[in-house]
Amino acid sequence: CFTEPEIVSAGLGPQDVEGRDDVIQAVFPLAAIGRALAIEAGDDGGFVRVIANKDDHRLLGVQAVGQHVAELSKSFAQMLEMGAVLEDVAGVIHVHPTLGEAFHEASLRALGHAIHI
Repeated sequence: CFTEPEIVSAGLGPQDVEGRDDVIQAVFPLAAIGRALAIEAGDDGGFVRVIANKDDHRLLGVQAVGQHVAELSKSFAQMLEMGAVLEDVAGVIHVHPTLGEAFHEASLRALGHAIHI
């Protein structure tokens, strides 16, 4: 994950679910997060992507690309390990302003409820 820009992937990636109609994918741009703007981390097209089962919303994978996203890897792994659903991620209070809000927003977007886009 220590590339430029940083890349983090946990669980299934988009290539693993390509062509499947039983999954939800949602991408949230870092440029829409206050912390990313403050540290100029949203300028490189960075994002957080969530992949989940369509029927039960079980989280299958999370990816992030952008400056400082390596710090999100713990949250991604923890949610996957606990068998979280999108509603679990959306229900966690993500401190403001942090890059972790992008994980929250991507999950909300997958559920059709993104706040900042």
